[in-house]
Amino acid sequence: MKVLVCKNPGQFEYQQMEQPKAEKDHALVKIKRIGICGTDLHAFEGTQPFFSYPRILGHELAGELVDFDNAPGFEKGEAVTFIPYFSCGTCIACRQGKPNCCANIKVFGVHVDGGMAEYVSVPSKYLLHGKGLSFDELALVEPLAIGAHGVRQANVQAGEFVLVVGAGPIGLGTMEFAKIAGAKVIALDVNDMRLDFCKKELGVHATVNALHADVVAQLAEITGRDMPTVVIDATGNLRAINNGINYLAHGGRYVLIGLQKEAFSFNHPEFHKRETTLMSSRNATTVDFEHVIDSMQKGLVNPQTYITHRVAFEEVKDEFASWLDPKKGVIKAMVSLD
Repeated sequence: MKVLVCKNPGQFEYQQMEQPKAEKDHALVKIKRIGICGTDLHAFEGTQPFFSYPRILGHELAGELVDFDNAPGFEKGEAVTFIPYFSCGTCIACRQGKPNCCANIKVFGVHVDGGMAEYVSVPSKYLLHGKGLSFDELALVEPLAIGAHGVRQANVQAGEFVLVVGAGPIGLGTMEFAKIAGAKVIALDVNDMRLDFCKKELGVHATVNALHADVVAQLAEITGRDMPTVVIDATGNLRAINNGINYLAHGGRYVLIGLQKEAFSFNHPEFHKRETTLMSSRNATTVDFEHVIDSMQKGLVNPQTYITHRVAFEEVKDEFASWLDPKKGVIKAMVSLD
């Protein structure tokens, strides 16, 4: 089968590899769609933590179930996706029901080779039924689950103001699920095109461009001077993460979904006087994946609107670098293997 390997930062190479065979407690999936996410882009840039080369990227996946062992209720030929975070089951996080931050986690396409391939073999226990969703929709379940998990971490309540910093795919998903939780969502970004998308496609309560005006003053006006009680960073940008504390209400919660390599820092008095709750949000759990699939089925989320670029698997090597350019207007690139 054909695979696409990221040999080093900035270097892709198509290779031939033996197709995986069915094995005990594993499922064989013929890949149909691959969503390109920030993790993939950062890996290509060489700025992704937890990463080594060479690596087959890809963890936003959908495909056809070809064969399996120990997967009760599944049928050959059905459309599936799967949870791409393989946990050990025995560490303290796993024992506490937090396999998403397992101490020994292996994320598909990050710690182990991923889904930029014609076929993959994954542990059967991570399979998820397609439930009538399209391959496009199923490939978008994972990034939406990241946002859904961040919202759950923040314990977002109906009626409160939630500021989501970063209107990339993860940020957009975070906005969607904050809205589903009943929050009044404010989108903050530096890209007017993406902020327009937030208004028109997601119907957020308000948008703010961080480059065009005093952000604190705008947020104060929008929130009746209270400021957002939840700030969620979905940028993975150091400057944005450091600034986020200044946008938070007293007594508020600050959640970091975005990830970058450097140490972040806050002004201690600004952090302390708010009695800030600071937490990270890593990956997602089965509960989050099921919430996303259920929300898609109910029509509460339309992930198709996120897809701005489509390419065939054979075109990825030549097109990938262009998706890093903000001028290309990429929200979500989707790779097809039909």
